[in-house]
Amino acid sequence: MSINGRYEYKYFCTAMQAQVIKSRIQCFMQIDHHVSDSGCYNVRSLYFDDIFNAGYHANENGTEPREKFRIRVYDNDASCILLEKKQKVRGITIKDACLLTREQADMLIQGKEIECTGDSPLLLNEFSARSKRLKLSPVVIVDYDRIPYTYPLGNVRVTFDQNIASSNQVSKFFDQDIAKRPILESGRQIMEVKWDNFLPDYVKQTLQTGGLPRTAFSKYYYCRKFSLSSGVLI
Repeated sequence: MSINGRYEYKYFCTAMQAQVIKSRIQCFMQIDHHVSDSGCYNVRSLYFDDIFNAGYHANENGTEPREKFRIRVYDNDASCILLEKKQKVRGITIKDACLLTREQADMLIQGKEIECTGDSPLLLNEFSARSKRLKLSPVVIVDYDRIPYTYPLGNVRVTFDQNIASSNQVSKFFDQDIAKRPILESGRQIMEVKWDNFLPDYVKQTLQTGGLPRTAFSKYYYCRKFSLSSGVLI
């Protein structure tokens, strides 16, 4: 799969603020075609870190460049399992991804090594080499529901993430129901605005984000923080 570099701005919003923004952008943005009849889709990711929790501390300190590896599925659909690497470089988010088989995903979840061949995806080769060198292991599940809107000019995506929750039951990644802990106060959401080379002025004006607090919120970091300590809902 291709590597994509994008700008990502994140904002805290309430359910009411999210509804007002959605009502404004619906006149020219389309709901993503992957959305089911429920109006959203579920995103579940399993993140990996090394024995020193370097990824966690890089997020905590705002270090750049930084990167994270994860396994991701949508709507708990094990027929499409992605291994992803997400990087943050000079304020730009870069993602690389490849498909995994269920057998490969289960091996990674169990902390087993995958023997790569010449036909293996480059990203899987990179992950395997990194895992051997740094002793990567699955550390936390991040689970949330997403309502996404798209606009072709500038490849703009506006997403609303709610019910963001953390789980330590990494071995049950593919189970429908797992024990989860919410990391945001009830009704609080994260709106993300993503684009490639430019964000059209009228899109920016329609969003009217001036009244929303912009944040560097990392789902991985806060889900991890809750798994490492008692934490407080933010």
